[in-house]
Amino acid sequence: MIVMYTWPSFTLKLFASANTTLDRPMTETELSLLGSISSISAIMITPFSGLLLDTLGRKWCCIVFYMAQLIGWVIIVTWNKVEAVLFSMFLSGLSTCMMLVIPIYVSEYCQESIRGSMTSASMIFGTGMLLSYLLGGLLEYKVMNYVSLTLTALGIVMFSFMKESPLFLMQKGREREAARSIAFYRGMKTSSKEVIQEIENIRRTLNPNIEGDITPQEEKELNPEAPKKKLPQWKYLLKSRSSRRALLVSIMLYSLSIFQGMVVVQVYAEPLFEKAVPSMSAMVSSILFAIVSVVAGFFGAYLIDAIGRRPLMIYGSLATGVCCIILGSQIHLDWGPSWLTAVIMHVYCVAYIVGPGTVPYVIVAEIYLPEIKSLASMLSVEWAFTCNFVILFIFNPLLDAVGLGPVFYFFALFCFLTIAFCYYYLPETKGLPVDAIQLLFLKRADLK
Repeated sequence: MIVMYTWPSFTLKLFASANTTLDRPMTETELSLLGSISSISAIMITPFSGLLLDTLGRKWCCIVFYMAQLIGWVIIVTWNKVEAVLFSMFLSGLSTCMMLVIPIYVSEYCQESIRGSMTSASMIFGTGMLLSYLLGGLLEYKVMNYVSLTLTALGIVMFSFMKESPLFLMQKGREREAARSIAFYRGMKTSSKEVIQEIENIRRTLNPNIEGDITPQEEKELNPEAPKKKLPQWKYLLKSRSSRRALLVSIMLYSLSIFQGMVVVQVYAEPLFEKAVPSMSAMVSSILFAIVSVVAGFFGAYLIDAIGRRPLMIYGSLATGVCCIILGSQIHLDWGPSWLTAVIMHVYCVAYIVGPGTVPYVIVAEIYLPEIKSLASMLSVEWAFTCNFVILFIFNPLLDAVGLGPVFYFFALFCFLTIAFCYYYLPETKGLPVDAIQLLFLKRADLK
């Protein structure tokens, strides 16, 4: 998925030049759309992803969304029209809904003790970035596209061997299949005590002692003719203060973390490094950046269960903000050697990925009750894609208006806003079941 997402990094200059591989050079607007149009399609498809999650299940949602990227690569290798390339990027944006599905999928078959590490490890984007930069830097344009098409097809085949989420199967009343799924992921027999206990845990999650902060009387008033029937997701969300608070926290986490600027560096890595570190090969800088991202991602996956979500978000944002100020002043005032710029950018990458680049995905995957999980997660990710589009679309005009250095001051502002927000509003969810997490939000709501 990330291979096509970071594809503009090394095709931007090619598509803008007179020697373009396309039928004509791209205009400035088309170049802006090349990096941001996938966010538009993601915004359009995300409202339907919640319905698909509850209808098709987690596994088949991944396969269906992955097919959009496969079609996108087929278009790229078949046509050389500018419009065809932009349309393929639009199609690939449909597959970014996997950023919603995969964390939910992984969190639902992992034990609570390793849920954070496994969920964050599944979202380590640096691996795809590294592959994309290597393919773009070492292979000829057409060869790279065919290799990417092959890898995408292989990914779909491999996904077909996965088992469905046990929680989804339990929601559908397919308890035997859920037991087989748990046994598959744990490497045990379906009759083992751990599998039986996990089935009981899922049953408790599906029938928690609390339902947000909806009292039985309130539910009866909302559903007088069917008091035992579960509320519709949207009505549950509107009624429950704790669920609304959880949704607000996840939306704010996505907004603040995205505007810390890393998504811009990921998508426009090569031209950014060329501008920031002219003395070093932009391709080598991009590959080093991706390697650092991979290492930082695994480090963050370890820390998120070792020290918790809240401190990782706060201290990671602090380090990211400091790096943005130093980096912005270095680019703006040129007070140090160019190699220092590269070092600071890599430290910025580590600080971001360890904290604000990892924590929001884990939080969104674990804070919602099953009754509203698909709807609330969809709303959170929909907002994240909107923020992605905004920052990617305005970046080039902002760069032309104020320069690269001041842009990093803008990112630093959001880093420090993140610290303040997390200090006052983000509870610690490490190792807690979802009903206990909801109680944390309920208690905080009652304090208001």
